[in-house]
Amino acid sequence: MLKESYIVIGVMSGTSLDGVDLAHIHFSVIEGKWRYKFLESETIPYTEDWLNKLRTAVDFSQKELQQLNLDYTALLGNIIKDFIRRNNIKNLDAVCSHGHTILHQPQNGFTLQIGNLKEIAEIVGQTVVCDFRVQDVKLGGQGAPLVPIGDRILFAEYDYCLNLGGFSNISFEQDGKRIAFDISPVNTVLNFYANQLGLPYDDKGEIARSGETDMTLLEELDNLSYYQKTYPKSLGFEFVKTIVLPLMESYDLPIEDKMHTFIKHIAKQTAYALPERKGKMLVTGGGAYNTFLLECMQNYLTEMTIVVPDAKTLEYKEALIFGLLGVLKLRKEINVLSSVTGAKKDHSSGKCYKQN
Repeated sequence: MLKESYIVIGVMSGTSLDGVDLAHIHFSVIEGKWRYKFLESETIPYTEDWLNKLRTAVDFSQKELQQLNLDYTALLGNIIKDFIRRNNIKNLDAVCSHGHTILHQPQNGFTLQIGNLKEIAEIVGQTVVCDFRVQDVKLGGQGAPLVPIGDRILFAEYDYCLNLGGFSNISFEQDGKRIAFDISPVNTVLNFYANQLGLPYDDKGEIARSGETDMTLLEELDNLSYYQKTYPKSLGFEFVKTIVLPLMESYDLPIEDKMHTFIKHIAKQTAYALPERKGKMLVTGGGAYNTFLLECMQNYLTEMTIVVPDAKTLEYKEALIFGLLGVLKLRKEINVLSSVTGAKKDHSSGKCYKQN
């Protein structure tokens, strides 16, 4: 008999490098209907040293990556352990952790999320469900996006679920199937330029708002081959590092103009990605705080109702859904949809590590 109640911690570290998101969640499922309640939640920022390592790890050698994985597993394990201790959390069913993506090359049958080594269960002192992407890539999928099954289960009242993190991704129902894919870079690019101005991010998009659109750059961005591909498709930081930033850096423009132009690009590609530009769209992720970006999106989506939820759902939705993915794995139920990733079949993904 399957349980109807689960207490878990969902853990997420995204490509925008905001830090480690931790969400203590109570899930309940009664007659097939899932509900959730946030208990404690927190984001632990990275030190400058760790930020530098995570930004440059895409160029690490195999040996350096192995050491990084060990060190990051220890870091992540201790962050989770400390969160449990400080909040006096007891009776956990599992810690459900995404880890941190360093390399994502599904076209080469490869994806690497560090922090998913078996040692993490010993450090945390709990059952840990993690490493959700690798199995999907082995089954011929993109290994991403994984959040859409959570959108279907927890946020079915919305026509579209849009997440604005390091990259944007969209999820929606079409002909009885859940469809989802990465749309474009977002904070991976915007934060890169905010950092050049000595800021962690562009608050509410005010710096970008002060700039102007460079139509030639906008056209070049819109014409990148990724946007012509059909789904399933996904993006990794390699796309930003090798294609987007070199293109933007080839233009001698003020940073404000580059950011302004890129926000117009994000908004435009979001509109183009939708099969119908009307209905109700839930917007989450750090980019949902970018007022200028949301205004630009609304200009392209005049018939769409854009909904920004409460702060906890906005900031911790991915941690919430990785918590759900972990629970589904514990129940041996499907937690990855082939209609989304392009894998050979729906499957129950992730590794379960129990402390000895």
